[in-house]
Amino acid sequence: MAQAMKIAIVDDEQDMRQSISQWLALSGYDTETFGSAEDALKKLGPDYPGIVISDIKMPGMDGMQFLKKLMGNDSALPVIMITGHGDVPMAVEAMRVGAFDFLEKPFNPDRMNELAKKATLARRLTMDNRALRRELSDGGQLMKKLIGQSPVMERLREDILDLGQADGHVLIDGETGTGKTLVAHALHAVGSRAGKKFVLVSCGALEEEALSKRLFGPMLPEDTQLPAVEEARGGTLVLEDIEALSETLQARLLNVINEQGTPAETRIVAISNLQEAGRTSEDALRSDLFYRLAALRITVPPLRQRGEDILTLFTRLSEQFADEYGCEAPQVSAQEAAQLLQAPWPGNVRQLINVAERAVLQSRRGSGTIASLLMSDHDEMQPVMTTEGKPLKEYVEAFERMLIDNTMRRHKGSVASVMDELCLPRRTLNEKMAKYGLQRSDYL
Repeated sequence: MAQAMKIAIVDDEQDMRQSISQWLALSGYDTETFGSAEDALKKLGPDYPGIVISDIKMPGMDGMQFLKKLMGNDSALPVIMITGHGDVPMAVEAMRVGAFDFLEKPFNPDRMNELAKKATLARRLTMDNRALRRELSDGGQLMKKLIGQSPVMERLREDILDLGQADGHVLIDGETGTGKTLVAHALHAVGSRAGKKFVLVSCGALEEEALSKRLFGPMLPEDTQLPAVEEARGGTLVLEDIEALSETLQARLLNVINEQGTPAETRIVAISNLQEAGRTSEDALRSDLFYRLAALRITVPPLRQRGEDILTLFTRLSEQFADEYGCEAPQVSAQEAAQLLQAPWPGNVRQLINVAERAVLQSRRGSGTIASLLMSDHDEMQPVMTTEGKPLKEYVEAFERMLIDNTMRRHKGSVASVMDELCLPRRTLNEKMAKYGLQRSDYL
C-alpha cells in the first residue's frame, strides 16, 4: 500500500502550526512542524517525500527566502504559502517563484485540505517518476526484472550483458507482450552509454508527417523538443515498431546511420513487433537498413518456452497486486499450476500480468478460478493447453518448486516454519532447495 505523504508545516507561531497540524492529521496526513525556515531546511532535502505549508511573514528567513531556497534544492517540491489579508501581490510573486498555491488568512480548513490533496497527489507523481527513472538507469535492477531460471532466460540475460558492452546497432524482435522495450532499457543501462540520453519513439503511434518531424525535424520556433535523432545524440535511440516506417523514412534513417560512421555516435535499438503470420522484419525493411540494424540481434523468448518461470512470475505478480489491493495473494493448487504451465499465452508476459491481477481481485471476492480466467482469454471451445505436452515429472517439479518458494517467502526464510508447514525433514528441504536453486538468504 502507498505510504502516507508527509506535510511539513513551517510557522513561527506555535498555535498556528499546531492547529494546522491537528487538522491535517485528522485527514490522515503525516505532519511534522518547524518553528523557523532555518530548522525546516535541515530536514527538507531534494527528495522530501511530501509537501510544505509555510507562512510568508516569519522572523529571520522569511517565507519568500525560504521558498527560493526550497526551489533551488528541488523545483518540483509543492509549497503552499500562507499569506496575511491583503497580501495578494506577495502571493502572486510567490507563485512566480514556484509556489504550488497560497492560502489567505483567515483560511477555510476545507480549502486547505483541498490544496493539500492536490499537492500531495502531484508530489507522489513526481516521486514515482523519479523512482522509475532511477530504476530504468540501474542495470542491476532492470536485470532483476528479467525473472526466470529457464535456459532461454539465462541466455537472454547473457545476450543483454554481452551486447550492452558492444557499440553496434541492435534489432530486438519477438512476440507481442514479451518485454522487448524492457530489454532495450536494460541494454542501455548495462552498457557504456548508461547515464546518457535514452530516447524512445513509437513509430506505429504517429502518422507519417508527425513521425518524420519527431524523428528528423525540422524544428519550428515554437517547438520545445529536439528531433529524436538530435535529442539522443551520444546516447541510445529506441525505435519501437520499426516496421511502421515508410520507404521514405527508412531512407532518411539509413542516411543518418551512414553519416555517423563507426563507431556510431548514437546507438539505434530497433524493436520489431510484426504480427502477420510468416512475415519478418527482414521482409518489412529495405535490405540495406535491415542489415545495418540487425548487426546485433536479440530475440525475446515467448512465455510458453519459459517453463516453470511462468509460476515464478505469477507468484511475484500476484504478491505485488495483493499488496496493492490490501489482501492476501491467492494460493495456487497443483491443478492450477499445471493449467498455468499448459496455457499457450498468446499475449505472453502482458497477458500473465492481467491474469495475475484478476486472480487477486476474484480471490478477494472469494470466487472464481484461474482456469476460468485463462478460458476467458480464449474461445471457450478451445482447450487451454499448449500443443506440446510435458512429462508429468516436469509439472510435479515445477509445482514443488513454487510451493517451497512461496512458503519460504511467506515465512521470511524461517526453515523451521517451512519444515513444519510442508511436513518435511530438514535434510529433504535442503536437498530440494539445492535442486531448485533456492537460497535461504534470498528470503531473509
